Amino acid sequence: MRYLNEKNNLLILKCILIKNKPMKTQKLLFTAFLLFIFIAVNAQKIAHEGKEYHVKGDKIFLNDIDVTANLTTQQQTSIKNKLKNKLAREERISAAEKATKKAEQKQKKAEKKQQKAEKDLKKKKKAESTLSKSQKKYKNDLKKYEKLKRKGKLSSENEEQWLKKLERKN
Repeated sequence: MRYLNEKNNLLILKCILIKNKPMKTQKLLFTAFLLFIFIAVNAQKIAHEGKEYHVKGDKIFLNDIDVTANLTTQQQTSIKNKLKNKLAREERISAAEKATKKAEQKQKKAEKKQQKAEKDLKKKKKAESTLSKSQKKYKNDLKKYEKLKRKGKLSSENEEQWLKKLERKN
């Protein structure tokens, strides 16, 4: 019965919100309202002495009946302490999960950084190798040019070609 009343109230409020409001504002207000209702209506469940109690604020319910006055202060305190312990435990678990997630993210970030460093090192080695090869080839070509020039086997055209070739490689 209570669920139907809440559902009807939500439908009525939804109809009211729809009138004369832009669509985004309507959705935002409706979502905020539903969130507020959910938080306000949401009761914390606690099992105590084989019975399941619902705690809403300072009131304790058993099967949707307020039994706060029927319980002794010791029982009330016990139920509320169990609730606090349960909430604290859930909060610690949540914090641990967040910490684990952060650690995993840091680990992934470190792995990516490591991979990038390895890739950069590989590129650097390849560039050094390429440079070494090109310097070696330049020296060989320079020796060959000097040898041909010394022996007098270069014509003026060949000499120009060799000089252009050496200039490109240098």
